[in-house]
Amino acid sequence: MGGKGAMMVAILCLWALSATSEAVVTEEEPGLMMNFYKDTCPQAEDIIREQVKLLYKRHKNTAFSWLRNIFHDCAVESCDASLLLDSTRRELGEKEHDRSFGLRNFRYIEEIKEALERECPGVVSCSDILVLSAREGIEAVGGPHIPLKTGRRDGRKSRTDMLESYLPDHNESISVVLEKFKSIGIDTPGLVALLGSHSVGRTHCVKLVHRLYPEVDPSLNPDHVPHMLHKCPDSIPDPKAVQYVRNDRGTPMVLDNNYYRNILDNKGLLLVDHQLAHDKRTRPIVKKMAKDQAYFFKEFTRAIQILSENNPLTGSKGEIRKQCNLANKIH
Repeated sequence: MGGKGAMMVAILCLWALSATSEAVVTEEEPGLMMNFYKDTCPQAEDIIREQVKLLYKRHKNTAFSWLRNIFHDCAVESCDASLLLDSTRRELGEKEHDRSFGLRNFRYIEEIKEALERECPGVVSCSDILVLSAREGIEAVGGPHIPLKTGRRDGRKSRTDMLESYLPDHNESISVVLEKFKSIGIDTPGLVALLGSHSVGRTHCVKLVHRLYPEVDPSLNPDHVPHMLHKCPDSIPDPKAVQYVRNDRGTPMVLDNNYYRNILDNKGLLLVDHQLAHDKRTRPIVKKMAKDQAYFFKEFTRAIQILSENNPLTGSKGEIRKQCNLANKIH
């Protein structure tokens, strides 16, 4: 082969190597997708669905826990199951923070994880379990079926130090609440719909006594106050005591638009409920949802989908935990 021919071969080889390297560098890792486990664990979503149904039959309040979990985990920077991590000697877990007051039933997440590990060891992430159990919990209390993508991986670190930056407090102004939701892509109708979760479950007296003592908040419906005082007789309630008020006395176990009628009638338990019904930015949406459950469900579905896809770990990021309350040991 002549000098020019050899040089041409060398150039072509270098070009091919460069193109291959570039392809490797620019190749994107798979993100979230529908039916992510169809090949690696085809029964995953069915197992989660059946486990949630079984647990709901035994303990009705688990559905409310599933629903709160997705908000408290996914709204805090990333949907990566950091909420489920136990505290360590060096770090307080998110579930121990004041903003997580009342969160419980984490042991049932572990039951679902154990069922999945028996079928497909080391495949399904705790963050996907958290998200899909929320979906099944929503259906269990009469809410819509929500198509959700999977493929999340689990974080290794609690985000307690930044929790207050992301999770709004029930006493914060509606402007602050709107801004915090906007930062993760949820608009005003989405926020109003998400707060419709207050249609189910209960509020501990710790969170609402400031509206009853030392004087009753004049914005409360006077017909509703005697019931609240009966349920919360102490101005300084014991956080460990079972003292609470049902969020919706009419349909307490059903996710429906009765919440919006209640808050328009000044029967909302939390300040954020009252503000939602009376702020000019949210009141028109509240009134529409009070009249139209289909509209509420449509916006609720959209908001849950956005929340569930907030900055997930996918591909080679994060890990698949062996236990949902503990990060894997790195050897």
